[in-house]
Amino acid sequence: MKTKAARIYGVNDIRVEEFELPPIKDDEILAKIVSDSICMSSHKLALQGNAHKRVRSDLAKNPVIIGHEFCGELVEIGGRWKDQFRPGDRFAIQPALFYPDETGKPSLWSPGYSYEYIGGDATYIIIPKEVMEMGCLLEYTADNFYSGSLSEPISCIVGAYHAQYHTVSGSYVHNMGIVEGGAMALLAGAGPMGLGAIDYALHNPRRPGLLVVTDIDDARLNRAASIFSPAEAAGQGVRLEYVNTKNTADPVSFLRELNGGRLFDDVFVFAPVKPVVEQGDALLGKDGCLNFFAGPTDTAFAALFNFYAVHYESHHLVGTSGGNTNDMRESLAMMAEKKLNPVSLITHVGGLDAVPETTVNLDKIPGGKKLIYTHKKLPLTAIADFPEKGKSDPFYRALGSLTEGNNGLWCKEAEDYLLANAPEI
Repeated sequence: MKTKAARIYGVNDIRVEEFELPPIKDDEILAKIVSDSICMSSHKLALQGNAHKRVRSDLAKNPVIIGHEFCGELVEIGGRWKDQFRPGDRFAIQPALFYPDETGKPSLWSPGYSYEYIGGDATYIIIPKEVMEMGCLLEYTADNFYSGSLSEPISCIVGAYHAQYHTVSGSYVHNMGIVEGGAMALLAGAGPMGLGAIDYALHNPRRPGLLVVTDIDDARLNRAASIFSPAEAAGQGVRLEYVNTKNTADPVSFLRELNGGRLFDDVFVFAPVKPVVEQGDALLGKDGCLNFFAGPTDTAFAALFNFYAVHYESHHLVGTSGGNTNDMRESLAMMAEKKLNPVSLITHVGGLDAVPETTVNLDKIPGGKKLIYTHKKLPLTAIADFPEKGKSDPFYRALGSLTEGNNGLWCKEAEDYLLANAPEI
């Protein structure tokens, strides 16, 4: 079978090509990709090429399919897996396989970085045995594909919440998770991943009593409030406050006043900015946990942390980089049950032909997640631009009407229309 895929050959050298897939082996599975969400990690791969830690051979000689946030349908099942999977099953993949290498140690090899025939930016792929052996081929039962593509980034949020911990004086046991009914702050939290964190805070079983979300951009805060309103949060037993700290003389004092003068149990930092990290430290109360969620690109990034409070107030710091397979299973299950809806992360859609330029320039394109429909030929387009493009293009006019009917967000109806009407790649 032929596939079309975006493959990387070196630094910023990504090409959409058609090539032949070999017949699957008894321990492999042939699959159709429908959607892939482009991650900043793929942008880092484009910048680094062979220097990236997950690349295992010379890309110029052995190009790999990029993309690791993908969703689709199984097509042909190798004999070894016929009792576990069926053609037509929808799936997502946990890309962090940690499959043992030849020495028996967990490797860094991953779909989207390390394999010739599996990656998210393709029409068809071959899933190798290690994905199934590590339990990383995951059943997906929701009624759309975009949520499956976003299950990996959402699992990063789920994992971060699970990484939080608190203690009891005199005990060395770590009680994992946020303080239920406690005070929680998401600093610089109105961006795409912050929106996902709000969603999870409101709809997972372990919720804060007070959730404060800060940012320095009114437009982002207003958008967040239109998606996750304080009234909706109150219905979940959470008092939700949005705060622009840009012109606040003393943000820490202001946020403490929102909590009745008290400090916070859980603080998440969503921007690798020194003053924001230090603000988070200053907000921590007794046994408070600060989660540094932001991923800095500066290897020397540092900020001050109050070690007097570490010693006498039991302050602690955690950081996570990705979620594990159980985190991803949880995100998939909550999406299928409609407890989580990650559409607020999506700001652009496009086709497979848009992948090279989008991946290379991802850091320069504003907004949130860029969702790719791999069987389609479409320029990357912001959802906010649909109405303007629709003035001269009936395709975007229809998409704009569907998204405007969903508070300006992507939705199943828009996805169905795109899959039925967008040109094939």
